[in-house]
Amino acid sequence: MDVQTLRAEAFKALHARDGAFVIANPWDAGSARMLAALGFEALATTSAGLAFSLGRPDAEGALGLDEVLENARGIVDATALPVSADLENGFGDAPQDCANAILRAAEVGLVGASIEDASGRAEAPIYEFALSLERVRAAAQAARSLPFAFTLCARAENLLHGRMDLDDTIGRLQAYAEAGADVVYAPGLRSVEEIRAVVQAVAPTPVNVLMGLAGVPLGVNQLQDLGVRRISVGSSLARAALGAFQRAALEIRDQGTFSYADQAMPFDALNDLLRR
Repeated sequence: MDVQTLRAEAFKALHARDGAFVIANPWDAGSARMLAALGFEALATTSAGLAFSLGRPDAEGALGLDEVLENARGIVDATALPVSADLENGFGDAPQDCANAILRAAEVGLVGASIEDASGRAEAPIYEFALSLERVRAAAQAARSLPFAFTLCARAENLLHGRMDLDDTIGRLQAYAEAGADVVYAPGLRSVEEIRAVVQAVAPTPVNVLMGLAGVPLGVNQLQDLGVRRISVGSSLARAALGAFQRAALEIRDQGTFSYADQAMPFDALNDLLRR
């Protein structure tokens, strides 16, 4: 088998085995290599992490498909791990846009991707159900047309956009699974009760849960006990890095001191890690 097929099979196997795995979210090749060196088994890109690194806001159409895939290609090439991409809404409203995004993702070496039902428009942030379903179905058909096991994750974005309707969210996830999604994902779940309800409603389809949210103290073992199969951290690693950067810069500006360097990763250690 070629490298992409091997990675695809390894990624698929992570979702099929007992227990939960963490799919960490790098924003560039360097952060991807660090995560691989630390022992993570799979990676997923983060649209917010990329946008922030480019000095742009997230979720406002500030990224195009070409630059998202170029960033993803760098992450794919940086390690031997399977990589999934955050393809946002497929970079278009039409089902064919989602299908095209999946096929182009495969061209840069990705073995999975997520498609969300958020439109990117403030006046109507979530696609109507019928259109959302057709978009997932088109993405799934594109994934199945590939010569390897591409893993499609379908995202229901209600909770991130102030639509706190868990029943509708669950109904969407169930429909997306029936339409061919291999994994389903409702970012913004915050309680044991919500997570348990989603996992039970869509079983046996694997569920991805977003962690790295302030005020959500659940750990890997707790999520695993709830039946969660995949745990992602979204932009939280990028925000943690930028938070440390801001604190260091504020120390220099406001105090005229440089004690932040005591907590910085040593130069030689970082250089050696990235040399491997």
